[in-house]
Amino acid sequence: MLELNGVNLFYGGIHALKNISLKVEEGEIVTLIGANGAGKSSTLKAISGIEKIKSGKIKLYDKDITALQAEQIVKLGVSHVPEGRRIFSSMTVMENLELGAYTRKDKAEVKKDYDKVFSIFPRLLERKEQLAGTLSGGEQQMLAIGRALMSKPKLLLLDEPSMGLAPIIVKEIFSIIKDINKEGTTILLVEQNAYMALQAADRAYIIRNGEIEMEGKAEDLMQNEEIKNAYLGG
Repeated sequence: MLELNGVNLFYGGIHALKNISLKVEEGEIVTLIGANGAGKSSTLKAISGIEKIKSGKIKLYDKDITALQAEQIVKLGVSHVPEGRRIFSSMTVMENLELGAYTRKDKAEVKKDYDKVFSIFPRLLERKEQLAGTLSGGEQQMLAIGRALMSKPKLLLLDEPSMGLAPIIVKEIFSIIKDINKEGTTILLVEQNAYMALQAADRAYIIRNGEIEMEGKAEDLMQNEEIKNAYLGG
């Protein structure tokens, strides 16, 4: 479904991604694990077109999307939930969700998808006329994911969905991520909470200093002593 081949990304003189190659198959949850500054968020930004790469290729369903603009990539079925949520805080919950559907013309289906988002996140229905900036951190994360789902993505890019949330809310968010995947959305997940990420994922890539260091089945990597010591607290 998604393939990165030899991707290089620079921020000025900083070589942020170094020959990154990875694959995500349809129906999978794949996670990218690494320390702060390892290149996880940069990988997602490269895929969604927010950052332009220097060299390499990014393909979606064998179509080269490397040179496409971010809005074109959304139309092809890729939705990105950025780190820090980035909701529109001075707009209502409903207005945020409406913006998520801005590329769509199928109004009847859009209405069904509002109902679907509210069934996944009942709290958003209770607060649909509330300003997004007044929501709790967990509710804002639910809104960010709900907004992304309104574009009807085939591939959902999730950047640090557990950041700053209480453990009980983190469990809830990860349960919802797994449910979204079961309903047919492929997920590429960036997450500092390596234990939760590996529990949820089918496969994982370990990224360090902008390079893929290791890859494998999530369950195998959870048993790897090096991974345990570096990312799972031994």
